[in-house]
Parts: sequence; structure tokens; C-alpha cells
Amino acid sequence: MQKIFIFGNIDLPNDSLPLRILPKLEELFPHISFEIKDPNEEWEVEENIVVIDTVVGIQDITIFDNLESFSKIPRVGMHDFDALTNLRYLKKLGKIKNVVIVGIPPKMDEKITLSKVSNLIKENSAIFR
Repeated sequence: MQKIFIFGNIDLPNDSLPLRILPKLEELFPHISFEIKDPNEEWEVEENIVVIDTVVGIQDITIFDNLESFSKIPRVGMHDFDALTNLRYLKKLGKIKNVVIVGIPPKMDEKITLSKVSNLIKENSAIFR
């Protein structure tokens, strides 16, 4: 069964959209296992992973197929350790080989987001199988 990681924080409006659309995604795609992950915790991963996450600075749903697409942000302490940092670390360790991130703009309408992400999953079955 395909697994898709969902990142976000339901308590932060700018980071909660992936979690808000999750129940509908689970209904629409019962053959996919959606798993909520906290970027600050250790997780079991496979070599190829797919993530749905909020991405600041984009205007539409965007598929990123490599971590180098993201700019590096300065780190000052452990509170700055985020999903991107953890993914880069896992890749450097060789625990993951390929990462596909479905980036969601933080302020996109929930219904539009659900529709676009659903269509993306349907149209890109090679990524989401």
C-alpha cells in the first residue's frame, strides 16, 4: 500500500491546510495510507517517500521532486529544525533516495486545495502508487 506523509500543525492556521484536507483524502483514496508525521520526531521511512506539506512562497499546488528546490534557511537552534532539515538529513544518511513533496500554499482555499491535490494524485499515479 502506498504511503503518503502529511506534515502540518493544526494549531497554526498557516500550517494546517494539509491536515484539514486529510479526512477527505482518506475517503477519496482508501488504497493510500496517509500518515501524519511530526518533523521533529524520528520516523521510519522507505527509500522513496511522498509528502504533502505547506510550502511558503508558492502560489499554487506544486510538485517538488528534489530537496535542492528549496532555499536554505538559517538555523539558530533546535526549534528551527523542520521537515526540510530532517528530510535532507535522512537523505544524507542514505535512508531515503527519492523524495516527492506536494507543496500547498498556506492560504489556499480548502475546497480548491482538496480538488487540486486529488487531481494530482489521480493524474500522477506513477508517483502515488
